[in-house]
Amino acid sequence: MTNRILFRGGHVLTMDRALGDLSPGDVLIEDDKIAAVEHTIEADAEIVDCTGKIVIPGFVDTHRHTWEAAIRGCAPNATLDDYFVEVLDTFAPVYTPDDVYASNLAGSLECLNAGITTLVDWSHINNTPDHPDAAIRGLQETGIRAQYAYGSANTSLADYWFESKIRIPGDDVKRVRETYFSSDDGLLTMGLATRGTGFCIDDVVLSEWQLARELGIPVTVHVAMGRLAGRFAMVEALNRLNLLGPDVTYIHCCYFSDAEWQLVADSGGKISIAPQVEMQMGHGWPPVAKAMSYGLRPSLSIDVVTTVPGDMFTQIRSAFGTDRGRNNAVWWERNEPAEGNLTARQMLEIATLNGAHVAGLEDRTGSLTPGKQADIVVIDATAINLAPVHDPVCAVTLGADVSNVEDVLVAGVFRKRGGKMLADIGRARDLVNQSRDRLLSEVERRKAAAAAEA
Repeated sequence: MTNRILFRGGHVLTMDRALGDLSPGDVLIEDDKIAAVEHTIEADAEIVDCTGKIVIPGFVDTHRHTWEAAIRGCAPNATLDDYFVEVLDTFAPVYTPDDVYASNLAGSLECLNAGITTLVDWSHINNTPDHPDAAIRGLQETGIRAQYAYGSANTSLADYWFESKIRIPGDDVKRVRETYFSSDDGLLTMGLATRGTGFCIDDVVLSEWQLARELGIPVTVHVAMGRLAGRFAMVEALNRLNLLGPDVTYIHCCYFSDAEWQLVADSGGKISIAPQVEMQMGHGWPPVAKAMSYGLRPSLSIDVVTTVPGDMFTQIRSAFGTDRGRNNAVWWERNEPAEGNLTARQMLEIATLNGAHVAGLEDRTGSLTPGKQADIVVIDATAINLAPVHDPVCAVTLGADVSNVEDVLVAGVFRKRGGKMLADIGRARDLVNQSRDRLLSEVERRKAAAAAEA
């Protein structure tokens, strides 16, 4: 029997340019798909009254190290250089599969609570073959839509970064692909999280790209973050190795040369930008408008909750304010009215439809288009921080916060309803608390042991 739910009478922001906005509008879902989006729909269905509320597609986070949920806020003042030491060289080596499971469980629930229905989990914590299994189990249990991006072990910073000879274990990647991702049609899909040129020797880079393409999975790689990585000219190096392509997502991109931007655009590459981290940790200016100037469709991501909040509202505002601030300063110096500023609507499209494009899921999610999966978020615009609504797009991008996320559905299933998560949040919280305590204890034990040896 078909399950029908009708979202009635809301401000519907479809992010589908052919459909536009409907205010008021109705959205009908049947089982896991969007069946219709119209001003008025009559159907035999469960009714969700959206009067005074805003209905949008779910947000898409195209790059998050979800395994770090258990060490949330451990590095509030870190620069990128500090992060390598305080997180990757301190906590990562002592992570157990249980820690990864707890973090992915809690981190995915955090996403859903904030209206993020799709996640690219950049999982560079595969210290043993049990680690990816634990990460995937955490994703599976929450019902989030996610691309699990298999990354390297992270047991020693000296081995992991800069001319590294460590290869992502191809046999285990193939095992994970066959075990969990034999079909690409499920809620979870797979990618490869590689470090790329400058951080690895060319033989490692070539072997990892070849592995991904052999398995038919996309590649995601950090590039040009911080001046050091910018000097590596990673895209130019990848081009020399003949590795560019539409299956590659480039993260950060803060220090691209114009030639590198053109190479990415010409090769059909994709862009993920983490504005709050980039500004706060010194990666560089978030290049949202720059990417768009080359015809690219940039997306947004959270990156690390060790240092920044885990919601998309923060990223939207960070990118919006930063890019407009830089642009306004240029026009101020010219003593002319500013032109070319990003708009609130562009930011909502970047956080939804562009995100789906970058995650390789635009045919399934990112807009409220009939036939797509029913990944839907309802924003309570009757709340005092949003009422009265003059512009629903502005209300979402510049006014709303996590407390306004009332309903969240993934593939037609409620994961949050009436402002309440439909999951055992207490268990997830207990698990990450236990993980935090164990990790801190082990870090202190290792420090004491090292001091005793010195």
